[in-house]
Amino acid sequence: MSPVIRTVIFTVVVVGFRTLAVPYWLLPRGTRPVRRASASGWLLIAAGIALYFACAFWGFALRGRGTPLPLDPPKKLVVEGPYGVVRNPLYWSVALVLLGEAAVFHSVALADCAIVYFVVASLIVLVFEEPELRRTFGAEYEEYCRRVPRWLPRLRTK
Repeated sequence: MSPVIRTVIFTVVVVGFRTLAVPYWLLPRGTRPVRRASASGWLLIAAGIALYFACAFWGFALRGRGTPLPLDPPKKLVVEGPYGVVRNPLYWSVALVLLGEAAVFHSVALADCAIVYFVVASLIVLVFEEPELRRTFGAEYEEYCRRVPRWLPRLRTK
C-alpha cells in the first residue's frame, strides 16, 4: 500500500479523532460556532489543515516515503518545506486546528485540550521521536537539529 494511502488512513483515524471526535465530546450538546471572532478561529483551522497536508502528505508520504504514524515513519529524513523552519510542524498543525476550534466555539475546554495536546506532543518528541531519529539518521539528524529549532522559528536579522 502506498505511503499516501497509509497517510490518508492515519489522518482519518488518528488526526480525525483528535480534531473532530474529542472536541465533539468536550462541547456541550447543541453548541454552535460563535459569530463574533470566529473568523480568526476559521483562519487558524484553515492554516492548520494546510500545514498538516504540507507536512503529512508532501513531506512524509511523498518526500520521506512514510507516514506520521511512528510505527511507519519516513524512510528519508525530511528537512524541506515546513521542516526547514521548525522540526515539528506537524504537531503545530494539529494544535492550530484545536486552537481554531476553541476560538470558533469560544471554548475554554477546547483551548485546554490544545494545551494538553501540545504538552503531550512535546514529551513524545523528547522521549521517543528525537532519540529514534538520532538512531536512524545519525549525523544527518544531528546537523539538522543544529540548523533548525524544535518548536519556534529563529528570527534572523541580516
